[in-house]
Amino acid sequence: MTDLFEKMQEHEQVLFCNDPATGLKAIIAIHDTTLGPALGGTRMRPYATVEEALEDVLRLSKAMTYKCAAADVDFGGGKAVIIGDPAKDKTPELFRAYGQFIDSLNGRFYTGTDMGTVLDDFVHACKETNCIAGLPEEYGGGGETSIPTALGVLYSMKAVARTLWGHEELSGKRFAIQGLGKVGFKVAEHLLQEGADLYVTDVDQTAVDQIVERAGKLGRTATAVKGEEIYGVEADFFVPCAVGGIINDHTIGQLKVQAIAGAANNQLLHESHALELKRRGILYAPDYVVNSGGIMQVSDELYGPNKDRVLAKTKAIYHSLLRVFSEAKEKNITTVEAANLICEQRIQSRKGRNSFFSPRKRAKWQIRH
Repeated sequence: MTDLFEKMQEHEQVLFCNDPATGLKAIIAIHDTTLGPALGGTRMRPYATVEEALEDVLRLSKAMTYKCAAADVDFGGGKAVIIGDPAKDKTPELFRAYGQFIDSLNGRFYTGTDMGTVLDDFVHACKETNCIAGLPEEYGGGGETSIPTALGVLYSMKAVARTLWGHEELSGKRFAIQGLGKVGFKVAEHLLQEGADLYVTDVDQTAVDQIVERAGKLGRTATAVKGEEIYGVEADFFVPCAVGGIINDHTIGQLKVQAIAGAANNQLLHESHALELKRRGILYAPDYVVNSGGIMQVSDELYGPNKDRVLAKTKAIYHSLLRVFSEAKEKNITTVEAANLICEQRIQSRKGRNSFFSPRKRAKWQIRH
C-alpha cells in the first residue's frame, strides 16, 4: 500500500471505480485544482494490468495540469481511464455507471472524449452528471474537439518555422506524420492546403490511402510509410499524432528532422529526451502546448458554445510557443523546461488565493448543476 501512495503522492485524489453489474473498471486521477476544477478526457484501452492503467492516468493527469496552465484556462489537471476494449466492451449502461462516479466528485472533475471514446459515449454519461464537456452540438456542446486541436498544431508549426527560418511559410516543407486519427488526419489536410509534402503512416490503411489521394488532387506528394519506418524518413518536421512515449532511446537516433510538433500526448518517454533533442539540434515543441486547442474548446464550452471564439483563442498557441522558444534560448534550457517553468509560475501565482474551493470559484463552476 505504501508503494501505491508513493506513486500518487503528486496527486490530490485518485478514485478507483468498480461496477460489477456493467463491467466498469476505471480510474479517475485529479492532479491539481489550483487553477480550477480538474479537466481531462477519458481514455478507454485494454490495459494489460491495473498498474499499467494507473501509470498512464497519473502521467496524463499531471500533463493536463500543465496543458491547462499553458492554455490559460480556469481548470486544473485531471484524467481518467476505463480498462476495456472499446471495440467490444462499451455499453450505454457502462457509461451511465461511469457518469455516476464522476457526479460523486461534486464538480471536482470534468471530462469528455479521448483515445478509445467518442462523443456518443458521453451522451449516456451526461444522463447521470452535468460534469461532461465536449458533447455533440445537438446536445448543447461544442462538438468535435479535433478541429481546434488540429488548427493549434498548424499554428505551432508556423511558430516553429518562424523560429527556425524567420518566416511562417510551410509550402515545400516535408512532414512525417505518425497517426491519421481524428486530429492527425485534419493536420495532414491543413498541411496539404499549405502546400507541404507528407510522409504518412497509420494502422488504418484507408486513412493513409485517402491522404495520398487528396495530395495527388492538390498537386502535392504524400508517401505511405510502414510502421516504425516513419522515424527514419528525411523531413523537416516529425509530427507525432498517435500514442505517447515515442521519442525514446530506440527512436531518437533515427530522426532526420529539424523539428518535432504534433498532437500526441506525452511524446517524450522521459523528460531527459528533451535534452538529447536539444543536443542533436532538433527543435521540440512541447506537446501540451501544441495540442491545447481541444482543451480551449472544452473549457470555453462551459460559457456556452461559440466556434468562432474558440478558433480565435487557438491563435494564442502560436504566441505561447514563441515565448517558450525565446525563454529556452535565453536561459539555455530545453523547451520542455522552459514550458514547465512558465506554467509553474502561472500556477504558483494563484496558490492560496484562487482555490477551486473558494466560494467564488465554487459558484462559477456549479452553474451547470
